[in-house]
Amino acid sequence: MAGSQLQKRAKNAVDPHEEPSAPWGWHGSFPRGREIGGWITAIAVFAMAFIGNHIAETERLWLLGIGAFLVIYLIWARVRQRTAWRR
Repeated sequence: MAGSQLQKRAKNAVDPHEEPSAPWGWHGSFPRGREIGGWITAIAVFAMAFIGNHIAETERLWLLGIGAFLVIYLIWARVRQRTAWRR
């Protein structure tokens, strides 16, 4: 019969028996790196929109739309990350 109290386990905890590489730290995420990569990608997309040989404006509109979506998503993710403790 199981104990009356459940053992607390960290949210992202990995059992070393299931994943032998867990002690080396390969099971983490890179939230800061993901955010930096997102901003670099958004800047690159905006740079491609204004630097290039665009014959029609359709390409530029797509690039601006994708860049705007990236910026909105990055801001939304940052706000969501800051208010996560309230939930």
